Amino acid sequence: MRMSVRLNLPREVDSVPAVRRLLRCALTTLEVDREAGADLEIALSEACANVVKHAAGAEGFEVRLDVGEDHCSIDVVDNGSGFDLEAGPTPTASSEHGRGLLLIRALAENVRMQSSPRTGSLIHFEKSFA
Repeated sequence: MRMSVRLNLPREVDSVPAVRRLLRCALTTLEVDREAGADLEIALSEACANVVKHAAGAEGFEVRLDVGEDHCSIDVVDNGSGFDLEAGPTPTASSEHGRGLLLIRALAENVRMQSSPRTGSLIHFEKSFA
């Protein structure tokens, strides 16, 4: 069985727990390992929180979930002002802010980011289940 969901969400704080609950329901329905599911929930929350906080100019954002019994693929897309992937401080594990991308990279696989000024950003990540 496989579930594919495409959500258009407002760029507001309440969107983050809503999309996380939807992912949890899909993972539970497909009987995915709870630990792997928790990793994905955290990664998705971080990706969405980054959009809410940083996607200046975007009114909303899109989340695409493709969940199967052995694999999950997630895209979080916004049409905000974009960001320079090379610029900015490099956070450490003890930093107060800016650890979202570090967490996503640690908890997920095949993490890819694209961003262009004035055209928005995309973060893609996956997780395979044993």
